[in-house]
Amino acid sequence: MTQGPVRPFLIAKNDEGAYRLTVRDTHYNSQDYPIVTSHLQDEIFKTAAAAKAFAKEKFNAKTGEFSMKLKAG
Repeated sequence: MTQGPVRPFLIAKNDEGAYRLTVRDTHYNSQDYPIVTSHLQDEIFKTAAAAKAFAKEKFNAKTGEFSMKLKAG
């Protein structure tokens, strides 16, 4: 099963209901295999919109570059 490209910004909701932003970077090795590195940002946000605004301001993120992961359960 082939997975599509990884979106560079992941916004995840933690157990306390706060949101965290992870910045992901994809590189390809010599066999064109994707290597993804992730960097969790220190900031904690009250809303997903605040996390998106931060990413747009600090990392020049664009609409469509975000993935969401909500707390399971």
